[in-house]
Amino acid sequence: MLSLVATPIGNLADITQRALDTLRAADVIACEDTRHSLILLRHYGIEKPLVSYHQHNEARRTAELIEQLAAGRHVVIISDAGLPGISDPGHRLLRACIERGLPYTIIPGPSAVLTALIGSGFNAEQFYFGGFLPVKSGGRERDLLAAAAREETTIFFESPHRLIKTLAVCAEKLAGRLICVARELTKTFEEYRRGTGAELLAHYTAHPPKGEIVLVISGAAERK
Repeated sequence: MLSLVATPIGNLADITQRALDTLRAADVIACEDTRHSLILLRHYGIEKPLVSYHQHNEARRTAELIEQLAAGRHVVIISDAGLPGISDPGHRLLRACIERGLPYTIIPGPSAVLTALIGSGFNAEQFYFGGFLPVKSGGRERDLLAAAAREETTIFFESPHRLIKTLAVCAEKLAGRLICVARELTKTFEEYRRGTGAELLAHYTAHPPKGEIVLVISGAAERK
């Protein structure tokens, strides 16, 4: 059995009993970063064999894990935060299970996407999630212009090191559009800061951002 288990996006208390039971029943736990996952596992007294499973070894490790699954072992996948398979490793192994007809299940839980969407206060009936914004300026501007044309709310992950550049594009290309920077979700310094691109650019230029960031852009019909 393959289990994809959602883990906390910040606060370690945000984990379900089912997720803990599944981790304790695993034969092996595949982690995006074993050092990071050990913090969670040790917090709950869980000791299991760990293997790394990330973008640089995903293809090779998938072949190894699929054979363990075929032999009847219980393999659990966790990412650094949230649900594996969403901008994190997990999808490749899940697809391999489907192709081989092997059993799998999803253990739901915390989601930075949905937490930021609700916390933004923007329309949550329909939304588009674009994953991480491109690193290159051309791709970033293209994706932000596409967001400007959408009626529904748009959500992106963004690095704190690139947020200023992204907000500069928003200030120029999405003038008047409401934006929310959701930062350090569920952690001690959690922040939801709303405003136009220009307003947010001025704030974060004066106060350089830190931590994990989700950028939420209101739909075309929802303006300041």
